[in-house]
Amino acid sequence: MAQRFGGKYSPTGEVQRDHPAAPPQPPANPFDSRRPVRAGARSNLMFAVPVVFALQAFRADPAGLVFGLAATGLSLGAAWLTREGIRAQEAYDQRRVAKRPAFPRKIAGALLTGLGLAAAGMMTTGAPLLAVVFGAIGTALHLGAFGLDPLRDKGAEGIDAFQTERVARAVDEAETYLAAMKDAILRARDRALEARVDRFAAAARQLFRMVENDPGDLSAARKYMTVYLMGARDATVRFADLYAQNRDPKARSEYEALLADLETNFAGRTKALLANDASALDVEIQVLRERLQYETPKA
Repeated sequence: MAQRFGGKYSPTGEVQRDHPAAPPQPPANPFDSRRPVRAGARSNLMFAVPVVFALQAFRADPAGLVFGLAATGLSLGAAWLTREGIRAQEAYDQRRVAKRPAFPRKIAGALLTGLGLAAAGMMTTGAPLLAVVFGAIGTALHLGAFGLDPLRDKGAEGIDAFQTERVARAVDEAETYLAAMKDAILRARDRALEARVDRFAAAARQLFRMVENDPGDLSAARKYMTVYLMGARDATVRFADLYAQNRDPKARSEYEALLADLETNFAGRTKALLANDASALDVEIQVLRERLQYETPKA
């Protein structure tokens, strides 16, 4: 008969050893409600370009040194803006209702890339015309590789702008708590616990998406997105510090029970909001049908 492999170094082995009576939990997918980074490697490679410019700058004459250092600084700024622009677009794409970025980071990164290559062209050739050509080509290639920033709001048609801003601020604050939990649990050095936190984060983000779809649900979900997540973050920080020192199985059991309760409550609130939305839609449909029947002339 086939048997599941488990051992000391298995991701779920320690949980089964410390808690033999606990039912086995399915492995959490760390990419739930997430999308893979589409251009992460390319944006990170951009940080290698300033190193090349800096090395060339210190081998050039004084004028070339100035242009080389300018190229290094501009290229560093372009790489940083590009990476931040990619992160901003990922957050934009993950949400059904989102505001466009306040500052077009990828476009600014493309312009800085062009300026950096123009300065590098002046350092190596000393010809302004060639420097302009290098800058134009670099800007075009950057835009072709990374694209433009989102230039308009998404899913905000027919939604009160004030309510949308309130929801955006609440979701940003809640995501900050989840990120703090993820960072804290890494100190425990336990893959199973990291997967457990990821699974809870996925359940929490389902509630976020519900609130983004209907900003009117924010009042009913605010306690979950602030008080509960703040408490979960504080508990995770304290547990990670304690567990990293003594590997106490009782503390681990209590922390996992806390995450299970939180996940159940978040899932229950999400289902309740969905049921309320469905009930409200049924009422609106019924009222509209009765109005149409009342206003339809009888033969």
